[in-house]
Amino acid sequence: MNKIIRVLVVDDSAYVRKVIKQMLSRSPFIEVVGTAHDGEDALEKLERSPDEIDVITLDLLMPKIDGVEFLKRQMERHPIPVIIVSIANEGGELVLAALDAGAVDFVHKPTALATEKMYELAEELIDKVKAAANVPLKRLPVPALGSLPPGLISVQPVFKPGTIDLITIGISTGGPQALAFLIPQLPSNLPVPIAIVLHMPIGYTKMYAERLDQLSALKVVEAGDGEILHPGMVFIAPAGRHLTFKREGNSVVTRLAAQPFDMPHRPSVDVMFQSAAEVYGNRLLGIVMTGMGSDGKQGAAWIKSHGGLIFTESEETCIVYGMPRSVEESGLSDHSYPLNRIAQAILDVL
Repeated sequence: MNKIIRVLVVDDSAYVRKVIKQMLSRSPFIEVVGTAHDGEDALEKLERSPDEIDVITLDLLMPKIDGVEFLKRQMERHPIPVIIVSIANEGGELVLAALDAGAVDFVHKPTALATEKMYELAEELIDKVKAAANVPLKRLPVPALGSLPPGLISVQPVFKPGTIDLITIGISTGGPQALAFLIPQLPSNLPVPIAIVLHMPIGYTKMYAERLDQLSALKVVEAGDGEILHPGMVFIAPAGRHLTFKREGNSVVTRLAAQPFDMPHRPSVDVMFQSAAEVYGNRLLGIVMTGMGSDGKQGAAWIKSHGGLIFTESEETCIVYGMPRSVEESGLSDHSYPLNRIAQAILDVL
């Protein structure tokens, strides 16, 4: 990376603005070129120089114009990639509203403003700012959750016994919006379950699962421990726990665990894919969608080694073409599809 990423930090706390600036300054490729103390201040500064900012870090709980309202106004007049940095966790509602309004990703800010706690976020924030800077502006604002068409598939297909018994999906940056497009397109009589690892901070996956359930014909839940995988159900791994599977008699049940500890993400797509491959063998479809990094590449190799099938989301629709790229460039992807063709591709192999 040779380009310097110019960042505007928006937060009503002068202390947090200072700390975020110091955190981002650890990267030689990021420069904080301005700060704003609320949404109104940020809108005024961006109106004067909209092309001088590459990425915005945004608090949600601010006086005057809050983060969500700022996002709505800014995305209407001049889309810019936005990373939410906020303690707002009232059931996740504000964060989901921010994603609705067009935010690319979010970082959960600790409630305790001790410097050491804030600085623990530095690496994560730097990585997400770098990823956001590469989001094509034509894909902004990110489509709102639930505002997308109800689906391209208007019939309830009659399925014959197929070759797939489980669909596993790994997804990260841009994932909440992408899943809100994909899952509602699948019919209620889907003959297999779906298991998903979505990289989200702890405390948000349950609210997101409930939101996705309202949009979908399928039953969507945050996965618990020991739940039987039933056809027509979608299980989202809870943030902070790995999702694996165990065969018990004629059923397969979910298992949640903190281990392994040495993974960059918990839950990990690699961990879920590996476990699914060991349980389902060649009767497994793994899908790697938008997200930064390479989580899912090793797991895809496990699925392929057991005779399973791998799909990837193509670059043309990814918010961040990182995870799918790592799988594609490793030669592990059987097919690559844009987001609007993945649902039909799933139905074609069942």
